[in-house]
Amino acid sequence: MRERCAVVTRAASSKLGHDTVVLGVEKLLGLTDAFVITSGSNPRQVRTISDEVERQVKLAGGGSPISVEGLDDARWVLMDYGDFVVHVFLDEVRRFYDLEGLWGDAEQWVWDEEASEMAPAGAPAG
Repeated sequence: MRERCAVVTRAASSKLGHDTVVLGVEKLLGLTDAFVITSGSNPRQVRTISDEVERQVKLAGGGSPISVEGLDDARWVLMDYGDFVVHVFLDEVRRFYDLEGLWGDAEQWVWDEEASEMAPAGAPAG
């Protein structure tokens, strides 16, 4: 699962998704293992990030999402892959819903652009 989340973070980064974080929610939620959260600056970019995530997960052998919601207005696209859920937000919508705050007890991993890998939040850059 962590490897597929890394695929998602790389895909988002390739389309200029920013502030990408992975929350390990398996111990808190029980419905899924992780949330991958990223942001885009406008609806077109949110759609582009979502499309690239779906394409890259498929190429990595992860299949298609079970469901996708929010593509119509591209303010918050939710892609459910079962063991992880991808949230692609428009910047202001992400600030409003603050999933990182809501799930503040979750283990957090961030995408380290320089190292091209995920690292625990708060860890020194690779």
